[in-house]
Amino acid sequence: MNRRIALKKMSLALGYTLAAPTLISTLYSCTSEPETWQPLFFTKSKKHVVTQLADIIVPRGEIVGAIDLNIPQFIDKMYADVASEEAMDIFKKGGDLFEKSFVERFNKDPTSGSKEEYNELLDTYFRISDESQEKIFQLTKFDEQEVIDQYGLNSKNHDDYLIYKFLLSVRYHSLYGFYTSEKIGEEVLSYDPIPGTYKGCIPLSEVGNAWSL
Repeated sequence: MNRRIALKKMSLALGYTLAAPTLISTLYSCTSEPETWQPLFFTKSKKHVVTQLADIIVPRGEIVGAIDLNIPQFIDKMYADVASEEAMDIFKKGGDLFEKSFVERFNKDPTSGSKEEYNELLDTYFRISDESQEKIFQLTKFDEQEVIDQYGLNSKNHDDYLIYKFLLSVRYHSLYGFYTSEKIGEEVLSYDPIPGTYKGCIPLSEVGNAWSL
């Protein structure tokens, strides 16, 4: 499928709500060069891991991707400046377990992992049966303490909970940052700062792109 069409369809799942000013300012403040920026929340290894994952989720194609839009920096600032202590803790623990999984699979430091290796590892978590997907979906609805109370602190279910919460957070923030970026809002999605005539009842086929404004 054409990537532009695929991204347009994904935007429907995110909805058409505008980002809060705090989140917008967080995204627009991420202007450092991809190779030189210093993370505020991420460790050195998490900077590399999140960068690889964001690049897989929103790769560069006929339009810009996550790296071009400084999405890894955006996610770092979201956790440094906006996220709750609980969300920060879950992200850190889930990221640590994902890094451990990488070491076990490839026998190398996560900071030297390639995009291809991270893509291969992601497949082990997301190319699973419908039954397993439903189980994970239900598991991630709980608070961490509820998972611990039900399955135990050192259980596989608790580890899975943390890893999937980490991966789903990276995916959500990658897509959120992508669609709320100025470049995508003005150049890929429909953008009209001075709207014209309101048309309330038109066929969906005539709507065209999702609207950023």
